[in-house]
Amino acid sequence: MTDVTDLGIAALRDGIRAGSFSAREVADAFIVKVSRAKALNAFIVETPDHAIAAAKEADAARAAGETLKPLAGVPIGMKDLFATKGVQTTAASHILEGFKPVYESTVSQKLWDAGAGMLGKLNMDQFAMGSSNETSYFGNVISPWRRGPGDNAPLAPGGSSGGSSAAIAARIVPGATGTDTGGSIRQPAAFTGISGIKPTYGRCSRWGVVAFASSLDQAGPMARDVRDCAILLENMAGFDPKDSTSLDMAVPKWEHSLSGDLRGKKIGIPAEYLMEGTPPEIAALWQQGIDWVKDAGAEIVEVSLPHTKYALPAYYIIAPAEASSNLARYDGVRYGLRELAEGQNLQDMYAATRAAGFGDEVKRRILIGTYVLSAGFYDAYYTQAQKVRTLIARDFERVWDYCDLLLTPTAPSAAFALGEKSDDPLAMYLNDVFTVPSSLAGLPAMSVPGGLDKSGLPLGLQIIGKPFDEQGVLNAGLAIEERASFKARPDAWW
Repeated sequence: MTDVTDLGIAALRDGIRAGSFSAREVADAFIVKVSRAKALNAFIVETPDHAIAAAKEADAARAAGETLKPLAGVPIGMKDLFATKGVQTTAASHILEGFKPVYESTVSQKLWDAGAGMLGKLNMDQFAMGSSNETSYFGNVISPWRRGPGDNAPLAPGGSSGGSSAAIAARIVPGATGTDTGGSIRQPAAFTGISGIKPTYGRCSRWGVVAFASSLDQAGPMARDVRDCAILLENMAGFDPKDSTSLDMAVPKWEHSLSGDLRGKKIGIPAEYLMEGTPPEIAALWQQGIDWVKDAGAEIVEVSLPHTKYALPAYYIIAPAEASSNLARYDGVRYGLRELAEGQNLQDMYAATRAAGFGDEVKRRILIGTYVLSAGFYDAYYTQAQKVRTLIARDFERVWDYCDLLLTPTAPSAAFALGEKSDDPLAMYLNDVFTVPSSLAGLPAMSVPGGLDKSGLPLGLQIIGKPFDEQGVLNAGLAIEERASFKARPDAWW
């Protein structure tokens, strides 16, 4: 019998429904895998009881002849940015260490209502700020991948959803939630050879998700393949009256409508994404992706997104500005860490708590954000960045007159070694160069694995779609997936 931990979400769901194995067998197998993979540091909290309870419910329903829920008995990982009732939720920070919410995020509740179980809370960059999972208070997540023979340097799993990507690639969870502010689902998916989709801004509720940048943050699924992403997204998305940015739209049947046939579709290739210094391997993979979608029936058109070069600087003004506002709530008064010495006043407590509770990258972004929002610089920086954001969104609106989707690389390189870029924030920020523009425009975008670099590490291709066209993005992802036939997986050194 195939090891159930080698199966993805669709296969697990179908196997449980057919009685090929019990949900309890699935839960137990993944719980063992999680317990044996501590070297990856992918989990902050393990919750085997939650997974077992969901499995028992699924098995009891099947025994009683009841119709099973969409994800009945399927265990998943939950990024530690989602509030989980009674289970520690820290956003990988010291300032929230020990915090156990008395409520459930909308996205996680939807997944539990669909029958899924939780294997644990996944490690991440602190407050979702980072591209390598090196900013977590609970230590680095380590990618399960290694470079070719003779180089055993521990690699970054990408960020901020690095715990999610590492756990999926290592086969210790079949799927997981992620969040994407400027690329934090897509970049780690590319680094670890899995799939991940950031839906249209507003598709998934932000209620109960620890905020980084409210106009950019968006939850999405990460899984081993496109179909599994479609299944998870169907059960995560939907209108939420508790979130003022939530889209009041029906959730399509994305899995049912999946098709790798791209005949009649036009796919744009933006000239500006072939940037100076792009590694030859990335350019070659991009060309291979173009050939694959042409083979699937798509017509290729060259398009221009002229304001792309301004996306990264605009993002790193807007996102820190929103972060400085959102993180002001962590003051040591109501919940979380409190640092208070005898004789200190309230201002001293604020300063001591935030100094002790926030990591260096979080402090850096708060300082940047506070600076650009200050009276003397608001118009010079923040207002200008918002104008640039509008221009970037208009660029995308114009290209939809000529094409249905866009195809680009996901990241400018394969995974790098831990510590390789942590001393150079600008080099780290450049990891988001291909993913940030679509985030600023609120567009659906997905990364799928396309192949390996010369060191044997995964490389990803990104598909960007029109607003609300997750189906088109998923279909193009499936077309690439079918032709790439990406079967590589890391050796289980952990």
